[in-house]
Amino acid sequence: MTSPLKIAVAGLGTVGAGTLKLLNANAGFIAAKCGRPVVVTAVSARDAKKKRDGVDLANVKWFDDPVKMADQADADVIVELIGGSEGAARQTVETALAKKRHVVTANKALLAHHGVALATTAEKAGLTLAYEAAVAGGIPIIKTLREGLAGNAIQRIYGILNGTCNYILTTMRATGRDFGDVLKEAQDLGYAEADPSFDIDGVDAAHKLAILASVAFGMEVDFKSMHVEGIRRIGALDIAYAEQMGFRIKLIGHASRVGDAFTQRVYPCLISPDSPLAAVEGVFNAVVTEGDFVGRSVLEGRGAGAGPTASAVVADIIDIASGRKVPTFGVPASVLTKSKIVPISERVGAYYVRLVVVDQPGVFADIAAAFRDESVSMESVLQRGKNENAQVNVVIITHDTQEAPLLRVFKKLEANKAVVEPPHMIRIERFPAP
Repeated sequence: MTSPLKIAVAGLGTVGAGTLKLLNANAGFIAAKCGRPVVVTAVSARDAKKKRDGVDLANVKWFDDPVKMADQADADVIVELIGGSEGAARQTVETALAKKRHVVTANKALLAHHGVALATTAEKAGLTLAYEAAVAGGIPIIKTLREGLAGNAIQRIYGILNGTCNYILTTMRATGRDFGDVLKEAQDLGYAEADPSFDIDGVDAAHKLAILASVAFGMEVDFKSMHVEGIRRIGALDIAYAEQMGFRIKLIGHASRVGDAFTQRVYPCLISPDSPLAAVEGVFNAVVTEGDFVGRSVLEGRGAGAGPTASAVVADIIDIASGRKVPTFGVPASVLTKSKIVPISERVGAYYVRLVVVDQPGVFADIAAAFRDESVSMESVLQRGKNENAQVNVVIITHDTQEAPLLRVFKKLEANKAVVEPPHMIRIERFPAP
């Protein structure tokens, strides 16, 4: 066996502690796979006194400052598990690369905002910047795209990329409870942060989709051009109506080729129960790829947590130890193309529209006229439940239409005093059945 691969770990939270446990528990066969042992020489975290069950730091050098560790540790690889696109995480990675150390990270925000610059630095220095754990936890989607599907032109990639949102939507459907109640339960169970904004507003999923689109299509990571919506406005009524009409609601991130341009979008949508994503429940993630020769592939698994994410971190460490190397985003950073993104206003598809209106004569005629004037055709209409204020929910499914004229319909409806709430719209995505 050759000399050990020495690693230093920045961040000893759930994933950091899980990584150390995995390296220790499976040290023997990890060494056999690598042809040499993997040894943790240094760690950095905010609290040196915190008890970390199952983590032995007796022979490991402690650094209070992760940037100092990246600069000074006796290590070949820096594992960054701090999180965030700026601050200590970014400085730690940049320092590690400057000191000619490989980097393994689970930081999707850092890569979504600075991935191309960091990849350029790493590749010029002959270093690896690895990030399997940054997208979909234990699902090996980055390796699948860069290696297993390398011979394919990927036409579309889509998936459930945030376990918190999937748990909330799954529980709302199963129990009939509303969003706020289920969100609090998710926080109590540790599935959602105290400030859940990144999850429920779609930002976390968008960070991951930006990375996936870059690897899938060979384009620069382009988070800023992405259309992002979360699940705050999804109510129990919407989920119930969707079920009645043969749909389920999921937060989906999806990107696709459209001629010489691309789409990159994250939003809640109605999907058919026979879609490959419909049965993905709770905190699980799933990613679907469509390649020109391989066709469709579906990967499903745990998208977060100590074990699954540590599994992805250690897989990257094993690649480095074994000398396996591919460009950061599948092709050299220098040849990544600038993306031309199709705006959301040009989306063509069907829509679920829910209106709350006063139950009085002539209201539906006004609604129908607004749709007619913009050439938006209705496929089906449901009217449900008068409340104490003589208001009813009107649910409309449209035929395929461009989004821009539908938004003009909404402006007309908002000017109608009988429409008592802004129109509530959810897009319908007809992903192919298995």
